[in-house]
Amino acid sequence: SDPSIFCRHNSFRRHLPRQMHVSSVDFSMDSVQRDSLQRDSLQRDSLQRGVTTTSIGRIKPELYKQKSVDSQDGEKEDVKTSGKLNLTLKYDYENEHLVVTILKSLDLPAKDFSGTSDPYVKIYLLPDRKKKFQTRVHRKTLNPIFNETFQFPVPLDHLNNRKLHFSVFDFDRFSRHDMIGEVIVDNLFELFDIPKEDTIWRDIICVKTESVDLGEIMFSLCYLPTAGRMTLTVIKCRNLKAMDITGFSDPYVKVSLICDGRRLKKRKTTTKKNTLNPVYNEAIIFDIPPESMEQVSLSITVMDYDRVGHNEVIGVNRVGQDAEGLGRDHWNEMLAYPRKPIAHWHPLAEAPGRATSFDSQGSCPSPKLPPTP
Repeated sequence: SDPSIFCRHNSFRRHLPRQMHVSSVDFSMDSVQRDSLQRDSLQRDSLQRGVTTTSIGRIKPELYKQKSVDSQDGEKEDVKTSGKLNLTLKYDYENEHLVVTILKSLDLPAKDFSGTSDPYVKIYLLPDRKKKFQTRVHRKTLNPIFNETFQFPVPLDHLNNRKLHFSVFDFDRFSRHDMIGEVIVDNLFELFDIPKEDTIWRDIICVKTESVDLGEIMFSLCYLPTAGRMTLTVIKCRNLKAMDITGFSDPYVKVSLICDGRRLKKRKTTTKKNTLNPVYNEAIIFDIPPESMEQVSLSITVMDYDRVGHNEVIGVNRVGQDAEGLGRDHWNEMLAYPRKPIAHWHPLAEAPGRATSFDSQGSCPSPKLPPTP
């Protein structure tokens, strides 16, 4: 009934070899069985000769595995663990508290010369890192039994944006405490469906330093080569680190155009008061000719405004050819699809040291202007 399908069908028939008669193919049961027997016989002969055959057209289940499952399995093989952590979770609906009980740890690594450790656990409910709890230190053991309960005040509808962060340390009286590893528990709503008598076991991931969850920022990049104009649109942030006593922040976003590690220009958004999930939808424009795109990058800094003291850095991000991971991929995607806004979420990282800060003014030459016609 569709004319386009009819035209494609006729075109396909015109290009068929003349000696091939589609209408003469025998689909009878005898023919199918005969072909199947011949194919099985050929496969048996080839296996006996040690020859591996490729079965064309046969479904291969390994090609249809879920990509996410495969990638998770691959990641688990590369991750080093430092024992296990056992805990229980429940929610106190009457008082609106998340109740966390740290039961015990197993198979911790030995950090002392005696072949044991002095472990303890710190616990946060991210993104807030100002409120934390800590277990008692257990001396000379690799299998400590804690049995300690902690309560975090949090409304039930806020739990979908929260994560539990457990940091396991080895206590040292005379020097800095050694980091054993960490456990991050998310999807808290799903864990409440576990029967009360069941406990949760998590692998302790081996890390050298305590990771900090500073939140994420979403922004889009769009480049117009003909106009030599790049637009970064700050869309929103989520789960920012709380910088004020109130448990919130007053965030704004500062964007700097960087050349050879030095700032050429900077722009900033408006400030959003008392929030960890600000929405901006503000465009920041830089004039950059196409021949200068490989020389520049953008430094994105989320700041907390302070009326009395100095404004504090919440977290930073960077995009450009010299950036790493998603920052470089986002930049290349922008260049590959000109005139199209490309948006991504980016995790915020800790600000670099003062010596390597990108906020220092410098004498980096300005990008070349496009030649006059």
